[in-house]
Amino acid sequence: QVQLVESGGGLVQPGGSLRLSCTASGSPFILYDVGWYRQAPGKQRELVADVARTGYTIYADSVKGRFTASRDNNKDTLYLQMNSLKPEDTAVYYCNARNIAGNDFWGQGTQVTVSS
Repeated sequence: QVQLVESGGGLVQPGGSLRLSCTASGSPFILYDVGWYRQAPGKQRELVADVARTGYTIYADSVKGRFTASRDNNKDTLYLQMNSLKPEDTAVYYCNARNIAGNDFWGQGTQVTVSS
């Protein structure tokens, strides 16, 4: 079973950038499709970006062109580079890993706040 730990969240002004990291342990990272989700107060958790084991990546329409997700299988780490941040990007960001059986694993989340 994989364990996931996110880092890199914080407070940033509109238009700024942040880089989130998610480090995996306990199971080979390469076996999982991985992704980033976020949940704003009073809203459902939503997909931000998904990076398959093949490297194929999809993004939510709301972040296309601003966010870039990538994985480094040698470091067992998933990244999310977030540029041109907007107040509506404020949320708790969660790292997700899904194995071939369809089981989901989650990190504890990291808070991102975009505010002036």
